[in-house]
Amino acid sequence: MKCEWVQENVLLYIYNELPDDARYELDQHIARCTDCAAELKATRNFQATLSQLPVEEPTPNLLAASRMRLQEALEGAEQGRFWQRLVFDPAAWLRQIRFSPALAAVILMVGFGGGTAATYTVLKGQRTSTIASISEAQPAQSSITGIRSISQEPGTNQISIQYDTVSTQHAEGSLNDQRIQQLLLFAARNNYNSGVRMDSVDLLTQKPNDSHVREALMYALRYDSNPGVRLKALDGLGAYVKDDTRVRDAVLEALLRDSNPGVRTEALHLLDPVKADSSVRAVLQKLAESDQNQYIRSQARTELAQLPEID
Repeated sequence: MKCEWVQENVLLYIYNELPDDARYELDQHIARCTDCAAELKATRNFQATLSQLPVEEPTPNLLAASRMRLQEALEGAEQGRFWQRLVFDPAAWLRQIRFSPALAAVILMVGFGGGTAATYTVLKGQRTSTIASISEAQPAQSSITGIRSISQEPGTNQISIQYDTVSTQHAEGSLNDQRIQQLLLFAARNNYNSGVRMDSVDLLTQKPNDSHVREALMYALRYDSNPGVRLKALDGLGAYVKDDTRVRDAVLEALLRDSNPGVRTEALHLLDPVKADSSVRAVLQKLAESDQNQYIRSQARTELAQLPEID
């Protein structure tokens, strides 16, 4: 066993994630290698320090934003050539099997079970496909990989959605249909196609009084990469700036941080009914003093000039 391997796997050792054989080998190596023993001690101390800190759960918005950024990164990543995706490293497999005899047994069992299952599938395939065509279960959100298209029949409340699981599925229903609403909410937060996100947010703006819909619109305003989608979300949230402080905060955040001047300008106009609010006044003062956009700076000064002085 080499020191490099020990240093790469010392965290797995500490968290009891190594197979028993690999753990035994690492124990033997550390007993005779002072450098690796020091590495293990330092890592244990680091773990002890971290364990004293409070564990904070990530917010749903942070999780959703992270998933969207990951999805966009994967979409833009360069794919390897075909032969590179087929080639594997035999040496790496042998190293894993060396430290995990149980892994070799599992591989053998999986191979045998896979052959049996394949035979059963061939024999039962026709019956299974018939049953599947008769019974269509409502998809769980976790099984949806993406929304392919959204359309509304002109002059009606009927909506048609194509979505992907293992294969492309299709759903139809009114905007009041719970399944349709779930698919629209999924599309607004997670879909990689900006046009589909736009269609979804556009339809959701027809029901912004629903708390889940309003959350999705605020999420789109904060995190969507397409400025057209963010403008649509603003349009749906506008009526709630006065009564919902969370919506007001989201609009203020867009006014301060959005990269698109059109989105910021629309956010500024939406805040007009609540410009006397202390938080809105503070933002307007900041914009009037130092905003780089001349129009927004001028509009902020105009809004402030119309407000009564605070004693």
